[in-house]
Amino acid sequence: MIIFLIYLAIFIGAYFAVQAVAKTAAGVTDYTSLKTVTFGDESAVRPNRAASIISVASIFLLWGAFTGSSMIPGFLHAPGPFTGTGEFTYTVEANGERDDATVTINVFDTGADETAPTVDPGDGFAKNDAASVQKYRSKLVRVDQNDELGRDAGATIVAVNGDAIAPGGEVFTDFARIAMSPKGTLNIVPNTGWQMEPIWLPPPEDVVKRIGEVATEGFRNFTLWEHLGYSLFRVVVGFFFGALVGIPLGYAMGLSNWFRGWFDPIVEFMRPVPPLALIPLVIIWAGIGEVGKIILLFLAALWIMAIAARSGVSGVNITKVHAAYSLGASKWQIMRHVIVPNSLPEIFTGARVAMGVCWGTVVAAELVAAEKGAGMMIMVASKFQNTDIVLMGIILIGVIGFSIDVLMRWAERFLVPWKGRS
Repeated sequence: MIIFLIYLAIFIGAYFAVQAVAKTAAGVTDYTSLKTVTFGDESAVRPNRAASIISVASIFLLWGAFTGSSMIPGFLHAPGPFTGTGEFTYTVEANGERDDATVTINVFDTGADETAPTVDPGDGFAKNDAASVQKYRSKLVRVDQNDELGRDAGATIVAVNGDAIAPGGEVFTDFARIAMSPKGTLNIVPNTGWQMEPIWLPPPEDVVKRIGEVATEGFRNFTLWEHLGYSLFRVVVGFFFGALVGIPLGYAMGLSNWFRGWFDPIVEFMRPVPPLALIPLVIIWAGIGEVGKIILLFLAALWIMAIAARSGVSGVNITKVHAAYSLGASKWQIMRHVIVPNSLPEIFTGARVAMGVCWGTVVAAELVAAEKGAGMMIMVASKFQNTDIVLMGIILIGVIGFSIDVLMRWAERFLVPWKGRS
């Protein structure tokens, strides 16, 4: 929630800042110089590059701030976990008498010295103690083990730093939370701050380092490029066959009442079924080899492409068809020069959606006895809690998917320059 609120604040602040700079640079003083016809005109809305850069930079900064990354200045770091030496005093009651003792805790970083500090036991039947605990971890400490009167002799801990405590209770100190177990043992939980533990979210430099290691040394007997290449191959082949079947099917449904009535129940039934639900059926029908994975991706793309093509045909302006007929065009010429060109924008939109769904499905497809692929790499790494490899795979899949989307948008602008125009 804290990260979301910070990101929201950055978004609002950046929006007003960019708008102010843009107005100042353009010298806009009235509304007559502004383009006001934007609603319903897709060609009038283009991504604000400044917003894109700020958005990506904000995500990176938040990632680094909440992981203590060395790639960003230290003053931007969120409060981190406590490390160092902390102390608290506990009060023991035995035979109607009370005594205090001090416990010194060494909270050490991963790989640092974990030796408990040496302390003077002091006077009284409650003796001073020392213990060590790794940051982000907790530890049960039997502080009465070296006391003259321990728990076995009826001694009980009744307070920590002067605050009363009982089994199941807790007391907060400046460096840790001290909780008491049902048996009366103190559990030391050092403050974790706002930063994420690396096992849950590693800093950016760890992910970058892992990309270099996997790229040079490989992962599970295959290089990084082989893993990504096989995933890309499966996605492209599955999408290609899905489009090859789906587009003609969509055209047929858009042009023929019979085809529309025959296939509409099938398409509308399969459209909301997630591709992951089809995995058991695909395994039964096609086995666990490459054919099964490609069939799953084919089915992920098929229904999207069919609906996109059907929508494109149905959305053709009827006045254009009437104009073509009045000029003596044949049905084939209307199909070639009116239907297909006017339906291409919808088909390209569907292709972009289908490609995204295929990329999301390839991870699940590669769960089925895959020896190589980005999805297999992510799943194997997750079993061993190699979060840096998981993040690496997710980022690379996202980068490749975004690159494909950019390429398809460029192809759309080049092949369908009339999109958004009447």
